[in-house]
Amino acid sequence: MEYYNHYPLQDYTTFGVVAYTRKFYRFDTQKELKQWLEKESDKHPKKLVLGGGSNLLFTGDFDGTVLFPAFKGIELLEDNKDTVLVDISAGENWDDCVAWCVERGLGGIENLSYIPGNAGAAAVQNIGAYGVELADVVDRVEGFLLDSGEVFSMDVNECMYDYRYSIFKGPLQNNVVITNLVLRLSKKPKYLLDYGQVKEAVEKRGPANLKNIRNAIIDIRKSKLPDPNELGNGGSFFKNPIVEKPLFETLKQNYPDAVGYPHAQNRFKVAAGWLIEKAGWKGKCIGNAGVHDKQALVLINKGGATGKEIADLACEIQSDVLEKFGIKLDPEVNIL
Repeated sequence: MEYYNHYPLQDYTTFGVVAYTRKFYRFDTQKELKQWLEKESDKHPKKLVLGGGSNLLFTGDFDGTVLFPAFKGIELLEDNKDTVLVDISAGENWDDCVAWCVERGLGGIENLSYIPGNAGAAAVQNIGAYGVELADVVDRVEGFLLDSGEVFSMDVNECMYDYRYSIFKGPLQNNVVITNLVLRLSKKPKYLLDYGQVKEAVEKRGPANLKNIRNAIIDIRKSKLPDPNELGNGGSFFKNPIVEKPLFETLKQNYPDAVGYPHAQNRFKVAAGWLIEKAGWKGKCIGNAGVHDKQALVLINKGGATGKEIADLACEIQSDVLEKFGIKLDPEVNIL
């Protein structure tokens, strides 16, 4: 276990903004974390669990204790005729996990390729892309409760998964450290190619298989999304808003090129990137914060931006989209 006072967090978030935490603990094993929870947790009333930092924006210093679970490991737990259970430690890089599964012919998460962040955070956020959500393949999520130090294991139904939501963002927010997630993957996968440019990109590579789908999605994402190592960002900053059918029909009447997809209960999911671009924000900058010129859903740190600058830009976009379209944008990024 490593411990630091007044520790910089700039290298622990993909936005790359300057922020410090009062105390910082890094845990390489679950045993270290368990011992800390038993002996030290009560001394730290304000705690934050930090994963890969790809979905987090600090607008100032964190006056509390950051816990960084760096657990590593991927293993097969169960191998049946058609499916397998894969146990993934929370500190594993998510895209490395996807690559590991694709290399072994295990399908279910290939559409989630090249999403930044760690596996534990993926389970919190219920990451999704190109018609697939993590909840589609989760068997269970395991970890510790911060307030009691007790071990928990929740099956997929207990996790309360919804669009970019889970129990870990709701009732249990800031009260869990996820140690590992168990996914049920398929040895005979059904490919999902009908979202966006995926089918066309796969066909250019040959037959539909896990490797071609993964490589196609990586290329699509690279063409639209900036590398956080080169340009600070958190990926998609806003969730795609879900609206009632009459509002979507009105939107389509006024803007025939409006992008949306049918959702449950007679509602539609509207592309937030389209709303932001149509409102004129694509490529715009305010100070050192800006909107990416290739994907309007991505807010960027041009260099030296503060978290507050980026958050203020997001507020300006929200206000403008609401005024122009009557649709409220909610952040996908957690703003602290």
